[in-house]
Amino acid sequence: MGLREVDFVDTADRAIGARVRARRRFLALSQSGLADHLGVSFQQVQKYERGANRISGSTLVAAARALQTTVSWLVGEEAGGDSPPDEAFSALMTPGAMELLEAYRAIPRPRARQALLALAREMGRDEAEDG
Repeated sequence: MGLREVDFVDTADRAIGARVRARRRFLALSQSGLADHLGVSFQQVQKYERGANRISGSTLVAAARALQTTVSWLVGEEAGGDSPPDEAFSALMTPGAMELLEAYRAIPRPRARQALLALAREMGRDEAEDG
């Protein structure tokens, strides 16, 4: 059974939202700040970032400008050496993932980072075995 068009659109909306969120956070721009640039509420930005609401073409252009990137990058069509694959953006959509990544990056000692990684992997295995 193949992907229905609706499934593809939902996946595309979530991927675009994840890219908007990742770029906004990279620039240390708040949802309210982005909302001001777009002329929408911060709640609307939250919906865009979750993929719950589709971003119109004109809003996508405004978002690219506000986020100092291109529409092509936001929609995942611009290949670049520093562009993480869509799988990475999907993983960052998991609640708390971005915060965990930021905390991990702030750990100065390599051995402490490795210990945290080992703990997370073990916890993932426990959940998979219990579920």
